[in-house]
Amino acid sequence: MGGTSLDRVIRKHLIVSAAAREVWTTWTTREGVRTFFAPEANVDLRIGGPYEMLFDADAPVGSQGGEGLRILSYLPQEMLSFEWNAPAAYPAVRQEKTWVIVQLQPLGAGSTGVALTHLGWQKSREWDQVYDYFVRAWEVVLGRLQYRFSVGPIDWSDPYRPPRA
Repeated sequence: MGGTSLDRVIRKHLIVSAAAREVWTTWTTREGVRTFFAPEANVDLRIGGPYEMLFDADAPVGSQGGEGLRILSYLPQEMLSFEWNAPAAYPAVRQEKTWVIVQLQPLGAGSTGVALTHLGWQKSREWDQVYDYFVRAWEVVLGRLQYRFSVGPIDWSDPYRPPRA
């Protein structure tokens, strides 16, 4: 396994029909992330605070989703960065951490630009598989964010799946 590659980055952008203040609250509170990101969460907006997205809270501990992850930094209503890990299906990579940066840009008229950058990829076959997984996974997360502001919160019993780009 090689070191971290800073030249391999996932970048996603979209425009959300909401003020930056609303989008910020949606990314940085338990109540907010439950409307688009995951059906359950543990979020404490402070440096080192938990940023855990629990996609299957009934699964055994260690297989519930983004567990044991922390907030790395933030600028209120502008930027949030947090640790991230691979799904449990990729055990060799799951113990390692990558990081995600979400940046917000007010665009006026109640719209906000959202830029997501996912960094910290290492080099191996399994890392390549996880990278490919997250290229699509972040499209789903951001598609759900957009849906949350245009239609309403995600119904986790039948979650919205954005079409492939």
